[in-house]
Amino acid sequence: MAATRRRSRYAPDHGLTTRMVTTMFLIGLLYVVFVGVLLALVRGAWPVILLIAGGLFIAQFWFSDKIAAHGMGAREVTPEQAPELHGAVDRICALADMPKPRVAIADSDVPNAFATGRSQKTALVCATTGLLRRLEPEELEGVLAHELSHVAHRDVAVMTIASFLGVLAGVMTRVALWGGLGRAGRGNSNTALAVVLIPLVSAVVYVISFLLTRLLSRYRELSADRAAALLTGRPSALAAALTKVTGDMARIPTQDLRKAEPYNAFWFAPAFSSRESLSRLLSSHPTLEQRLEQLGRISTQLSRP
Repeated sequence: MAATRRRSRYAPDHGLTTRMVTTMFLIGLLYVVFVGVLLALVRGAWPVILLIAGGLFIAQFWFSDKIAAHGMGAREVTPEQAPELHGAVDRICALADMPKPRVAIADSDVPNAFATGRSQKTALVCATTGLLRRLEPEELEGVLAHELSHVAHRDVAVMTIASFLGVLAGVMTRVALWGGLGRAGRGNSNTALAVVLIPLVSAVVYVISFLLTRLLSRYRELSADRAAALLTGRPSALAAALTKVTGDMARIPTQDLRKAEPYNAFWFAPAFSSRESLSRLLSSHPTLEQRLEQLGRISTQLSRP
């Protein structure tokens, strides 16, 4: 008899599951349509396009989490190197009844944390040195419970995969333009049409995938806040961590914030390099007010007899 899949004690979120399935279906459909358009416009390069598309998809699934972790400067640490961080992760994992992920630290003064990995077995949770220095133990556990809920709900894998579609679209466009059109000849009207249409289709794919991941990301952050508050029974600790982290962002040098900003979809709280940043309009996270309001309602519910 096959072993049953182990479930954690994190509160299930059927709304999140529905949104993840819908997002992945649409992202996959978008990818197939994009490759199909390239094949139709650049017929002479179809073996190269199929080979590159398949290779990039496999690489995206297996290595995108490692690429994201490396980009954010995650350095895996042992319990001897970071006993307090490992201890907090151990307590949350025991409380949630889930496997312990790999633990890492990023040398950055930006107070933040993230989780990545395509499954619980390959998961990694990382806290920055700035976060570890600023938070009290209960606040740190609240943040880690938030990040581990992403792993338990598997939404971190969906976000990791979906967020790279725009990059793939750009790579595929360059392959098509360089590999297929360069040999087609200048006088070919189909070539001129393809030169115009391929970048346009690539831009449309990027915009749609960007909007889909942003919609999912904002919901999953609220879901993770809710799951962490219910698991620990201390929504006030998570609220205090959110307030402290968001407030301290204004004191971080702009150069450090700019390095962190491209990975906002993975962070516990978004980093913005300027108050006028366009990222604020299309943020990967709900506002601080929305998150604190939800935690306030959960605190009220938990205090009722």
